[in-house]
Amino acid sequence: MTVLTHTHSKDATLLSRLHKATDALFDRIARYQMYRRTYNELNALTNRELADLGMHRSGIRRVALETARNV
Repeated sequence: MTVLTHTHSKDATLLSRLHKATDALFDRIARYQMYRRTYNELNALTNRELADLGMHRSGIRRVALETARNV
C-alpha cells in the first residue's frame, strides 16, 4: 500500500507573498515615476502649448494620473 502525504511549506508561502509584495512595490514605483514625469513635462508647457494640445492647465493632474494608470 502506498501513502502519499503532501505538506505545505510555510517558507514557500512566505516567499510567494514576499515576491508578490515586491512586484507590487516595483509596479507602484514605476507608476509614480510615470505620473511625475508626465506631470512635470506637461506643467513645463506654456498655456498656449497646452491649448494646442486641447488641454487646460487644470487638467494636467488628471492626464498624468490616466497615463500612470496605463503603465
